[in-house]
Amino acid sequence: MTLFDFTPNADVSNWKIIDDVVMGGRSNGDFKLNAKGYGEFYGRISLENNGGFSSLRYNFKTKSSSDFSKFILKIKGDGKNYQFRVKTNRSDDASYVFEFETTKEWMTIDIPFNKMQPQYRGRKLDRPNYPGKEMEEVTFLIGNKKEESFMLLMDWIKLE
Repeated sequence: MTLFDFTPNADVSNWKIIDDVVMGGRSNGDFKLNAKGYGEFYGRISLENNGGFSSLRYNFKTKSSSDFSKFILKIKGDGKNYQFRVKTNRSDDASYVFEFETTKEWMTIDIPFNKMQPQYRGRKLDRPNYPGKEMEEVTFLIGNKKEESFMLLMDWIKLE
């Protein structure tokens, strides 16, 4: 099942940037569909005022994921580390997180549900990993504890 397919005419109105400015930081992320129709998440991370992250969130109506066991992402990065996150309910405090390293080439990443660990504000929680029953939000996040520019291209997100 395709969760999102980035195309030149894709409706990206439910994709939103959330930066560390919500906590007083100074990072600056942005998002657009580029000329080729890929989702482009880019910006600059700042550690000023205890900042250090930028995220791109996609909210949607509750989707059942019980017939699937993993996410598959087709992305092209910049050689930096990112997180892919999922929330069962968008109002939950905790997210289920999978960290991955990008290359400067297109790559396909498999993210098994049972490898997504619960975290809250960067701290791992003593709870079971993502149960994979339902979801309302997925997020890309960069927060490598250093000042840096970043760019992540996205082609699609699927469930398998």
